[in-house]
Amino acid sequence: MNETRHGASWSMAATATLHCLTGCAIGEVLGMILGTAFGLHNAATVVLSIVLAFVFGYGLTMRGVLKSGLGLGPAFKVALAADTVSIAVMEIVDNTVIVAIPGAMDAGLASVLFWLSLVISLAIAFVVTVPVNKWLIGRGLGHAVVHSQHHH
Repeated sequence: MNETRHGASWSMAATATLHCLTGCAIGEVLGMILGTAFGLHNAATVVLSIVLAFVFGYGLTMRGVLKSGLGLGPAFKVALAADTVSIAVMEIVDNTVIVAIPGAMDAGLASVLFWLSLVISLAIAFVVTVPVNKWLIGRGLGHAVVHSQHHH
């Protein structure tokens, strides 16, 4: 079976996922830090982390797209098309894992359990999201939208 027929290699999918993971990780950590700092409830902290994960995920994609000369509006649309599914999948997996690990949410930022849980959850989210991104890119969706912008 020819891998490149759909134009989506595993490395492309992994790169797109890593890119998304970076934004998600920044958002997650910042959300956890802010949530802890403000003494927010776990549910509020999770919501804040998810919102920030989307903000940073879109932000990182938009930064690349804006460099290729696209305007702010179109760049946001590209980011939305490229990252919404992969960030959503990543956040669902990531937060489910963190919530599932006993004591992880209450462990606090100074504990090894918290950071270990975050690393494990992001690793699992990465593994789950790569095939999703590969499938999307193979159909001209997701990060394929970003790559199509660079060729103009």
